[in-house]
Amino acid sequence: MKTKHVARSAVTSLLLTLVFLSSTSLGQLSVTTYHNDNSRTGQNLQETSLTTANVNKTSFGRLFYYPVKGYVYAQPLYLQNVTIPGKGAHNVVFVATEQDMVYAFDADSNAGSNASPLWVANFTNPAKGITAVSSTQIGCSDLVPVIGITSTPVIDTTTNTIYVLAKTKEKGQFIQRLHALDVTTGAEKFGGPQVIQAQVKGSGDGGTTVTFDPRTQAQRPGLLLQNGQVLIGWASHCDNPVYYGWIMAYDAHSLAQLGVWNATPNAGFGGIWQSGGGLAGDVNFNTFFATGNGAFDVGPNGGNGSDYGDSIVKLPPPSGGSFTVADYFTPSDQSSLNSGDTDLGSAGLVLLPDQPAGSPHLHLLAQSGKEGTLYLVDRDKMGKYNPNSNNQIVQNIPGANGGMWSSPAWWNNTLFIGGQSENLKAFSFDVIMGKFNASPTSQTATTYGFPPATPSISANGNSNAILWAIQTEGYSSGRPEILHAYDATNLAKELFNSTQGSGNGAGGAVKFAVPTVANGKVYVGAVGRLNVYGLR
Repeated sequence: MKTKHVARSAVTSLLLTLVFLSSTSLGQLSVTTYHNDNSRTGQNLQETSLTTANVNKTSFGRLFYYPVKGYVYAQPLYLQNVTIPGKGAHNVVFVATEQDMVYAFDADSNAGSNASPLWVANFTNPAKGITAVSSTQIGCSDLVPVIGITSTPVIDTTTNTIYVLAKTKEKGQFIQRLHALDVTTGAEKFGGPQVIQAQVKGSGDGGTTVTFDPRTQAQRPGLLLQNGQVLIGWASHCDNPVYYGWIMAYDAHSLAQLGVWNATPNAGFGGIWQSGGGLAGDVNFNTFFATGNGAFDVGPNGGNGSDYGDSIVKLPPPSGGSFTVADYFTPSDQSSLNSGDTDLGSAGLVLLPDQPAGSPHLHLLAQSGKEGTLYLVDRDKMGKYNPNSNNQIVQNIPGANGGMWSSPAWWNNTLFIGGQSENLKAFSFDVIMGKFNASPTSQTATTYGFPPATPSISANGNSNAILWAIQTEGYSSGRPEILHAYDATNLAKELFNSTQGSGNGAGGAVKFAVPTVANGKVYVGAVGRLNVYGLR
């Protein structure tokens, strides 16, 4: 009887352990792309450790940081349970820098052997004349002191590959390459890297074709992985001509170029900036993004051209090496937006979750630019261009913010946006009416300067929702950035900020920084470092 009891106890113990491990695994989350998903909602609905009760200056703070070479403009990415050859299994946080370096760190601890990176990929080799690009070499002080990797990479968990777009100078030549790296070693895959080259028909350069210039084109938006393809967008450095808004698609397994599109082939400009916000994708593999200042001459009511300045554009998957625009929306005041340097495409967009059957509009997106008008657009019928008004779209709210150089976040039928020189705001969405309430339901006491913050949301489903934001207006004067946490149901209630207490500072500010929240930790990139915050 004793033997049977012991055996039964052992089995019970094993079963309980397996249940615990299973529930732990199910509760964990990987962050493989900008703002958590291809819709760019910025929400993590599986956060069970961080709550509105324990995120405070007593229980929460900076646990440690990793030094890196270069500024961290890209959002950190996170994978759980990665087996590193010779180093065992780790939860891994990936960091890309403007020094053309990609780091893989243990995401939970910097103790012992974890003080060093699990691996580092360096795309420069000064001995062979390969360096990151100096900002003085392109005549722009927007990104300083060098330009290497600016956009957020993307990870394919089916092949354990991280895709990175890097810019280098090699023996006097400027080159951009798409790298496909093994997440376990940092080694190049699929015969990569692939040099970025493209050409389309157009008269913008004074001839009959327009050629991609790796020197003037800045790769800013986060990469998009969908349908076995990596999609990439470009704008410029400091509006230095000549530049264009480019979209390109590459095969995720062979790195072969599959499609090229130019926003303004006959006029120039029309950059795809989005302040680092990622290109968005839907379940049908359409790609959505916003363009900046540039000519617009597209019909109906706009002409018969092919220039899409200051527009929200929908591209289906490429065919035959190119894209054909499926639909678009262009504000009625596009001409004044263009002449007044009030780009629509200064900010990213978010695809709202599918609405219930019977709703007036099943598939929606929200976006706002420098002008500060919030646009709500039906993705199935985007409205194109009406020179007299914007009444053809679902909704527009003028003055919703002070001008956006950031991306929205979405949680629980609420849109969170940050405008220049004002508070972060929450706008509730009426599911029955299919529109936003025109006035914010709450807002932060903190005023954010330039650039405004891109918020992220952590929550356990519909409970314990926390809005995280990084205050970065000190980037131009060498001041530190500040991590803030607010109750997402009432933004007036601040839970924590990194100026509270000692040892919580995030380091030098980097504009457009976006926090990554995963499994009880918050990862914050800054000048020369990656900060890791969590429960003490």
